[in-house]
Amino acid sequence: MSRYERWGALLELLAKEGRLDVDEAAGVLDVSAATIRRDLDQLAQQQMLTRTRGGAVAHSVSYDLPLRYKTARRASEKQRIAVAAAGLVQPGQTVGLNGGTTMTEVARALVTRADLHAEGDATTLTVVTNALNIAGELAVRRHVKIVVTGGVARPQSYELIGPLATGILREVALDVAMLGVDAVDVEHGASAHHEGEASINQLMAAGADRVVVAADSSKLGRRAFARICAVDAIDTLVTDASASDALIARFQDAGVRVLRV
Repeated sequence: MSRYERWGALLELLAKEGRLDVDEAAGVLDVSAATIRRDLDQLAQQQMLTRTRGGAVAHSVSYDLPLRYKTARRASEKQRIAVAAAGLVQPGQTVGLNGGTTMTEVARALVTRADLHAEGDATTLTVVTNALNIAGELAVRRHVKIVVTGGVARPQSYELIGPLATGILREVALDVAMLGVDAVDVEHGASAHHEGEASINQLMAAGADRVVVAADSSKLGRRAFARICAVDAIDTLVTDASASDALIARFQDAGVRVLRV
C-alpha cells in the first residue's frame, strides 16, 4: 500500500469513527505503529486531522477527501464504470464533464476510443469541463476540442466554481452531461458535498440533452449536502456490479436506465 493509499484509508476510517488509535489503525492497515504515527503527523501538518496522544481525532474536512487521496479508492470499479459511460458518447458530440476521480477515468476512456480518433487535426469530440486536471490531460489530444469554464479553483477537487464558471455554461449546449457525484438517491436525486460544485453541475445538467450519472455502488441510496438534480433529470446511471438488485430496481422504477458493470 502506497503512502497516499494509506492516507486515504486513514482519513476514511477517521471520517467513519471520529477518532483513531495508532495500534488499532496499524492492525487494520497491516503496517507498523511507527508508520501510522508518521502518517498521522504528516496529515496533521496538512490540517487534515488533529493529533492526540496515541492517535488522532477528526478534522472538519475529513469527510471530503482531496482528490489526490481518492485515486485508489474502488479504482477497478471506477475504471469499468468509466469505460461503460464513455461508450455512451457518439463521435462529433459535445460532452460536459465535471470533476472527481470517476470523471477523470471517463475522460481517459474517451480519448482512448479508436473511433473517436481522426486523421490530422480533425476534431471528433468537444469536451466542456470545469476540472483543471481533466483539461490538462485532454489538452494534448489533437482530436478533442477543450472548452474550460472560468472560475475559482477548489483545491479539494481541482474544479472551477463560482460566478465566473457559470457564465460559459449558460452559453453552451451539451449533447451529454457526464456527472460524477458524491451521492445519488431516488428521492433526493444526485447531490454533492460542496454547494459550489453542485451549482456548476446543475447548469451542466440543465444545458444537456442527456444526463449520465457515473457513480460506484457506495454512493447509491445516499444523500450529500447540496442537490444537483432530481432523479427524473437523470437519463442513465452507470454503476458497478455490487449495487443491490433492490436499489437498482428503485432507480429503474423511477425511469432511470441503469448500466451495472
